[in-house]
Amino acid sequence: MTGINRWLSGTAIASALAVTAGSAGAVELEVMHWWTSGSEAGAVQEFANAFNDRTDNTWVDGAIAGGGDVARPVMVSRILGGDPPGAFQFNHGRQAEELIEAGLMLDLTDVAEEQGWADVINPPSLLDACTYEGRIYCAPVNIHSWQWMWLNDATFEEAGVEVPTNWESFTETAPALREAGIVPLAVGGQPWQQNGAFGVMALALAGEEAWLAVNQDKDAEVARGEDYARAFQAFGEAREMADGVSVQDWNQATNAVIQGEAAAQIMGDWAQGEFAMADMVAGEDYECLPGLGDIAILDAGGDAFYFPQQSDPEVEAAQKELAALLLDPEVQVAFNSVKGSLPVRGDVDLGSVNECTQKGLQLLADGNVVPSGTALLSPDTTNSLNDLMTEFWNTPSMTPEDVQEQYAQIIEQAD
Repeated sequence: MTGINRWLSGTAIASALAVTAGSAGAVELEVMHWWTSGSEAGAVQEFANAFNDRTDNTWVDGAIAGGGDVARPVMVSRILGGDPPGAFQFNHGRQAEELIEAGLMLDLTDVAEEQGWADVINPPSLLDACTYEGRIYCAPVNIHSWQWMWLNDATFEEAGVEVPTNWESFTETAPALREAGIVPLAVGGQPWQQNGAFGVMALALAGEEAWLAVNQDKDAEVARGEDYARAFQAFGEAREMADGVSVQDWNQATNAVIQGEAAAQIMGDWAQGEFAMADMVAGEDYECLPGLGDIAILDAGGDAFYFPQQSDPEVEAAQKELAALLLDPEVQVAFNSVKGSLPVRGDVDLGSVNECTQKGLQLLADGNVVPSGTALLSPDTTNSLNDLMTEFWNTPSMTPEDVQEQYAQIIEQAD
């Protein structure tokens, strides 16, 4: 028995389903999420404002600092402990699979059909990730991709080198950056950041075919092979290039790049919101390289909201109102413009967007997209890989060959 199943029992399910909240005519709906950086908080406020202004209900903010690794266990504990929130953010994919199987999540199929989600959500895989046995259990709200590297132009100018255009040219600038007192690469201390950065490197340097074989087909021999060996060797180089920036949170690492303490960061497009808050202009003050500049592709990950089952029909009505509102065209534009992500609706006009967002939209339009890792790997497998990659990151004596074999063993056992 693994993951959430360890918690599930008849008593836990019954208590979770018995929870009621709200009062006649209006509902105070607690919404839990882990969006706490400056740009994230500004983005989620767009959802809260729309819910408060357009309905008779009230958004009660349940932000949890520390990212998804901290927030998800708290959310699950609340649900299984009989004190579920009205809604909660997960990444769309397999993270809520066991909660859905246990019958703890509200079925949103009627909302999705009434609102025509199947006709407007692009790529369709985002709605597929919310679908279990033909029923829809979550509302996807954005497209986030890990496949980006962000570079501060001024740091390379200070070091007297050209701004890199791919991973190889970036590694060549590292000595000049060090000589100028600039750390080449900023990586935060949380395991999901280190494993996420490796995922970007694996797709860019091992190639799409190998990446899909490992993540989609769970082919351990490909994980042991030469293509992945290149990615692990590069990850070892990244470990050396990141020495000198000691921060935990992803936005702290982004800030190190913004401030010029570090030259670059491998991080998802949510980092773009922090550059915008710092009044930096894409293509002038900073550059963005999809696929490290080596492979122009996105992984179609992102965030979705799930709604725990409630016994109060007024609460359920408020939950469905929020689910519909999250995909409203105006709300989609307002939220994603601040968040730095792409809207899940393919029919909205983003107007004048910056150079990096244009790159992302073009890749999406061209179909240069693969599924996200969270959609392909179970939470247990992802957590095991997180633990392994952070062990490697913090253990200089651990070689790329060592971590590659252990990585392959995890893939061998993946479900």
